[in-house]
Amino acid sequence: MQCELCHQDGGDILYRDDRLRVILVADADYPAFCRVIWHEHVKEMTDLSSADRAHVLDWVLRTEQALRDVLNPDKINLASFGNMVPHLHWHVIPRFADDKHFPNPLWGAAMRDGVAHGTPTLAAQLRHALQGGAIAQ
Repeated sequence: MQCELCHQDGGDILYRDDRLRVILVADADYPAFCRVIWHEHVKEMTDLSSADRAHVLDWVLRTEQALRDVLNPDKINLASFGNMVPHLHWHVIPRFADDKHFPNPLWGAAMRDGVAHGTPTLAAQLRHALQGGAIAQ
């Protein structure tokens, strides 16, 4: 079985370096759903060196901050499962009180029709925010 994260980008590339990529997932209900995906096929954070773990977490937090800066969500959900695709990746998901599942996880039952918080220029806005460098303190 081929690993989908090894053989395709997985979405609109917001950032890429030699170790990871940040993508915007194509999800109509959650248009700002991002993933930080490690390029090399590893299953767990502890499979990485301490420097690589720091690099991944830095980009998870940069992605969180970019989403906060661009969309001002009510909450950010961070998750790293890998149960279905055992390839290290983090979900960075802005949540809004009026989204389809809030306050529940988006993998559960929908609570309402919900509002999708996206804009036509969302990818460009997030790319710009990710280029901002340091995380706001």
